Amino acid sequence: MTPDMTVRVGPWALANPIVAASGTFGHGAELAGACPPHELGAVTVKSLAHFAHEGNEPLRVTEAPGGGMLNSVGLAGPGVAHWIEHDLPALEAAGARVIVSVWGRSVDDYAKAAEELAAVGERVLGIEANLSCPNLLGGHEMFAQSPALTAETITAVVGAAGVPVFAKLTAQVTDVVAIARAALAAGASGLTLINTLPGLVIDAHARRPMLGAGGGGLSGTPLLPVALRTVADVARALPGVPIIGTGGVSTGADAAAMLLAGASAVGVGTATFAEARATIRIRDELARWCVRERVAAVRDLIGRLEWPN
Repeated sequence: MTPDMTVRVGPWALANPIVAASGTFGHGAELAGACPPHELGAVTVKSLAHFAHEGNEPLRVTEAPGGGMLNSVGLAGPGVAHWIEHDLPALEAAGARVIVSVWGRSVDDYAKAAEELAAVGERVLGIEANLSCPNLLGGHEMFAQSPALTAETITAVVGAAGVPVFAKLTAQVTDVVAIARAALAAGASGLTLINTLPGLVIDAHARRPMLGAGGGGLSGTPLLPVALRTVADVARALPGVPIIGTGGVSTGADAAAMLLAGASAVGVGTATFAEARATIRIRDELARWCVRERVAAVRDLIGRLEWPN
């Protein structure tokens, strides 16, 4: 038996549920030689602003205890206009279905990035509004820690973009369901859950943080239980909401768990740094898992977690 791997994620029909997470597949087709993007459900490009941004000082990435990774890249990127001219064509040539992650320091920044992307709306699936990166210096507050800021930003992006918009939220809040409701009420077509969580790795000998910016965002396998819980909480409170479940997925069984928790698709991120073809391996492992478990269609797993009474 070959399982049906197709899924629907809100407005998007994907060939399979595995999505390359933002920040891990590059801005363009950097990994296409090792990991053909047309074999994935979609590719989310590294977050872009309407302006070029150099990011944080090195060291930007380090290992974290428990098999995790701490990064403080600081949203380095060439800007939307440069990306459209130089990177989007390469992704199109590689057959990628593209989700464009955008960020900004103000609501107006998000709107400007969305306006620029509106010109190529027919060439991308849509926008992921990154409202929750913990790696910006200068006292930046996460937009996704406030229902009001979340709603204002999503309203601006949706109004400017002309394409579906997913809101990328954080688990670092007291009530993620309230933030999710605000994003959806403002016009978001779905959610990406979750982003990295703030962390710190210290070089005790040097008595300094390992990363040049000090702290960073924790990702990788230690994040999986947090991501599963966040996805499950939102999916139970808001049945049927399209969710790209992201955080700590490194095996096909992890992907199955994310779908059972309520995700419509599964973002794979940090695993790609250790293994360029991790997304494809996880897709294939998920298919084999479905065969063993006699699951005819992977979409039948979505939200089927059996909670204790």
